[in-house]
Amino acid sequence: MRIIDIHNHPDWHGHDFRRFVANMDENGIERTWLLSWQTPPDERDPLAVHVVPAGGHAGPIPFERCCAYAERAPDRFVLGYGPDPRDPGALQALQAARDIHNVRVCGEIKLRMMADNPDALELYRLCGELGMPVTVHLDYPIDKGRQWPRRTYWYGGSLDAFERAVAACPETTFLGHAPGFWAHISGDDQFDKTSYPKTEVVPGGRLQDLLRTYPNLHCDLSAGSGLNALRRDPEHAKRFVEEFQDRILFGRDSFSNGHQAFLDGLGLPEDVLRKVYAENALRLVPLED
Repeated sequence: MRIIDIHNHPDWHGHDFRRFVANMDENGIERTWLLSWQTPPDERDPLAVHVVPAGGHAGPIPFERCCAYAERAPDRFVLGYGPDPRDPGALQALQAARDIHNVRVCGEIKLRMMADNPDALELYRLCGELGMPVTVHLDYPIDKGRQWPRRTYWYGGSLDAFERAVAACPETTFLGHAPGFWAHISGDDQFDKTSYPKTEVVPGGRLQDLLRTYPNLHCDLSAGSGLNALRRDPEHAKRFVEEFQDRILFGRDSFSNGHQAFLDGLGLPEDVLRKVYAENALRLVPLED
């Protein structure tokens, strides 16, 4: 079965180019969407950065490192680039990245900025014109009991702000990602209290309502947040994947096979697994072999 990882980063979690490609081979991953993360230094949590931070606005995962990987193995990587839409020239930079480097994905957008910031809406609309899906990271300001360097780190503001962006840009495909997105799979009140809720899913999750309302919204399964959302209630997970099988995409944001092991153990029909593992990604970003 073909597998495409739609969310990973260069030089991430101790993996240089050689280890990265070897890990893809070990886990049967054909291609990886390689995303930048260009967050200003004062907006990123230094305790949660798994790479050597770059200077200025280029890091902690500069687009240049994505390009370096793709140049060495163009048949294994799909380039992603997520400029900060608040920067002057962001639209021109994304257009140039598309024209010069064949960037196919916008992301990761992980900023201490409301997801429907007017500058962000301009960027999203350009992505719709260019046929680029946009990966957006959401985190609520959950107090983890520390004082330094900030009490909390939040990205995107809230699911409300993200919904406004999705609604305002119907021609743009959005990929929701991270704890602030996935906690809303349940109708409980845990979304702004803990990043990784462990209780069974309660009916009435806003995520399901948004997926039924906005056909341009898709789900990025990557990271602990996506896996936790499924693992917390396997019976619900199977129903969820089956209902939204056309808009759920496999991703890792890591180098483990936990997502694969869990999905393979759910007893999903093979045609559903094919969609989640590769077909949905190929529909959004066809390969250009």
